Amino acid sequence: MKNLKNCLMLVATALLLASCKKNGEIEDKRNVLAVTFNILSVGNTGLEARIDTFKIDIPVGRFDYSDAYALAGNKKGAKLTITEKGTGKLVMEKELKKADGRAFISFFYMNGAIGTVPIVPPVEPGKIKITYMFMPVKTNYAEPVDIVLGKYYLTPKVFEEVARIKNVKPNEFTEPVTISTFATAGHVYNGQATSATLQVYIYKAGTNTLYTDGTIYPWNPTASSAPKPSSSTAASKLYIFSEAPTSYMAYFKNFEI
Repeated sequence: MKNLKNCLMLVATALLLASCKKNGEIEDKRNVLAVTFNILSVGNTGLEARIDTFKIDIPVGRFDYSDAYALAGNKKGAKLTITEKGTGKLVMEKELKKADGRAFISFFYMNGAIGTVPIVPPVEPGKIKITYMFMPVKTNYAEPVDIVLGKYYLTPKVFEEVARIKNVKPNEFTEPVTISTFATAGHVYNGQATSATLQVYIYKAGTNTLYTDGTIYPWNPTASSAPKPSSSTAASKLYIFSEAPTSYMAYFKNFEI
């Protein structure tokens, strides 16, 4: 038992000597590379990262991961390569140096292109927060749009704007929009009791004209909404959505977190 205690003390001492505080963070004195991944990958295939001989699988979706990778001998760095699984297409290649401190690898990946990871704010009681990316794959609408969140009163079938994201460019993330939660029942419109649902309309930028105006796709007041969460529950969501019209304009939710 005494020998076991002595061994444990030696291990603890070794670990203590291997690290120290630097700027409030534990600094590893061993010959390692500290790496943090913050990646959002959207598509049909995951990614694969390699640091020297180490392999890291990056699944489709959100990937947040930190680790330290041992460097052989007196090496002072290593090459990072990130490729698509299956195709082997190179996504990123970068030299990592131990002297630079922890490496932060952060990007958004979709359709073979790298972008900035969008901010998804924390959930706040009584609030709904949404970030959008709109992909007009059928109309090929190339102008900016306004994405408008509102209440649709079933009686007398009226859409009332609550919040608007202005000048949204296709295939780019919006800033988060915030509205208050609300129940479906118990509303009054022009003195008349009614229910209301959350709907998300898409207008030509700076107008109240639906962007589908002049196309072959009619707009359904409740079925043509962009993706949205329940109106009665606090949430913070990110939606990537694309056009998927039927007998009216409708949308396919490509990705959600």
